[in-house]
Amino acid sequence: MAAAGGSHLTAGRVNVGLLRECARRELLQCLNKQPGSKALVWDDKLTGPFGLIAEYKLLKEHEVEVMFPLRPGRLPPSQVHNVIFITRPRPSLMDIIAENVLSEEGRESKKKEFTILFVPRKTLLCERKLVELNVSFINVDEYPLELIPLDSDVLSLEMESSFKECYLEDDYTSLFYIANSLMTLQTLYGTIPKIFAKGEMSKRILDMMIRKKREAADSENQVSPQIDSLLLIDREVDLLTPLFTQLTYEGLIDELYGIQNTTAKFPQDRFPQNEEKGPGGVQQPQQPAGPKKVVLNSSDELFDDIRDLNFSAVGIHLSRRAKQISAAFEEHKSAKTVGEMKQYVQRIPFMQRAKSSLATHTTIAEMIKEETDAEEFRERIQVEQELAQGLDTDKINPYIEKCFGIKKDLITVLRLLCIQCLTNNGFKPKMLEFYFREILQTYGFEHVYRTLSPLENAGLLRPQTARSYNILRKSLKLVVEDVQEQNPNDIAYVFSGYAPLTVRLAQFLARPQGWRGLEEVLRLLPGPAVEEIQRLPPGLQKRAPTSTDSSMEGPSKVTLIYFIGGCTHAEISALRFLARQDNSPTDYLIATTKIINGKTLIESIMEEGGAHGGNPFT
Repeated sequence: MAAAGGSHLTAGRVNVGLLRECARRELLQCLNKQPGSKALVWDDKLTGPFGLIAEYKLLKEHEVEVMFPLRPGRLPPSQVHNVIFITRPRPSLMDIIAENVLSEEGRESKKKEFTILFVPRKTLLCERKLVELNVSFINVDEYPLELIPLDSDVLSLEMESSFKECYLEDDYTSLFYIANSLMTLQTLYGTIPKIFAKGEMSKRILDMMIRKKREAADSENQVSPQIDSLLLIDREVDLLTPLFTQLTYEGLIDELYGIQNTTAKFPQDRFPQNEEKGPGGVQQPQQPAGPKKVVLNSSDELFDDIRDLNFSAVGIHLSRRAKQISAAFEEHKSAKTVGEMKQYVQRIPFMQRAKSSLATHTTIAEMIKEETDAEEFRERIQVEQELAQGLDTDKINPYIEKCFGIKKDLITVLRLLCIQCLTNNGFKPKMLEFYFREILQTYGFEHVYRTLSPLENAGLLRPQTARSYNILRKSLKLVVEDVQEQNPNDIAYVFSGYAPLTVRLAQFLARPQGWRGLEEVLRLLPGPAVEEIQRLPPGLQKRAPTSTDSSMEGPSKVTLIYFIGGCTHAEISALRFLARQDNSPTDYLIATTKIINGKTLIESIMEEGGAHGGNPFT
């Protein structure tokens, strides 16, 4: 498990460190129900999220002696009294747990107590499975993991299957978790006076929240509101944005290397070995073999400065920072008094950390530049931008055709195909048939049901419908020509010319008139647009915001934007850009079911295929 620092979480307008503290407290309560020494057996998908909540040191203080990954076969030997399985409610994982438990019976050791801690809740299906496998004697408990703070302004449920479950499998379980997480937020940070929802899933969540509030009518929340408005928005409302290649520093790291639970892995051999002496002149241990893990959050001051920049501006910023650090190390030469020298010595640890961070991010930027300078990368970005502008979207794309010829990575091809499909409002039957035939002949006929049917059911590859993209592009100014990448004046800088539709909607909502005047545009997007006013207890009403008028005095408001089905790092960067503007009427807190990109979105849809079958040619 990763170490879980937390001081950076308290730096935002809303102290999301409170969420982390609540999650830690509940986890420790669950562990303390089983007195005595403990072994934790982890479902692999949960170690990252839990690493953001509780570090190993804290668990050790609560009698956790060893931790193992959940694997078939026998558990490694240990002398602990309690074995606690921390797992998602997946029937397939119950088979592994049963195998682990039953294999312990043959061991000559003191009897162990077994507990399954289901995250976020147990299911009848899993409990029945345990009975079938003859291990119903296991203690069963639940740990309701909800929103995890990834940074001072970003929260995530870490539910990577949410989009597929909602839109392909008609499984709305994750909506229940989202509604619960919003009720928890309101318990901690006060009732949110204004709620806006766009999309079918968002409306369902809003309905759940209203019902839950009605059921809890007796307990009035007396916490003064810290969040002024909530925008619930379905990923389905804007499927196009995550398909484009993100061009911010953090977005490109995610595109090229992947960021999981705020950590990215890079090739170890690209980073200089640390040969500096530690305390007392002792040689520091070398980095272990394997990839270099870099934690990416606002606790790293340099990363916080460059994460949201378009990549073209990163080199200039790193060069400037290198000169500042070099000048800081030279300051001792001008120190004339003992006091000045003492101040210099006190700053050395900070300067060493800054120097180390600069070396790390310079190396990462060099690796990214090698990728982005490649002709293949530039050609692909140009094709994306032409499609965004609506150029020749109704013709077979020569670059995509070339990709088939050289059997380019399937996900890369699918991203471009889906972009062309969405910017053309679907394909005419002959074009759709041509592309489908090329995919099957190039990559294999198993992709009929594994890939093409799920993508069609998700609305990413589909027959042509009424042309609405061009209207949206013009009405919402989705494409900005001559965008300023290094000194941006529009959110379109995050994709070097394309403005995320979701963020554009948030930008319009923050205006004094809100979405008034956008009714026609909103009707072109999937799902209803709903507004709900939540009444506050009498004692809090005078302190609550009563208008969206940005001319009101006092600090800017706080808007929570909750993406149902995932959001990208580029969208987060665009929202931060809006909040930083001098005349910004609101700061943004971002919540999502998962941080995604085009690759992970398509992979999540392809995984084990969709629930609905069907011939993609019909």
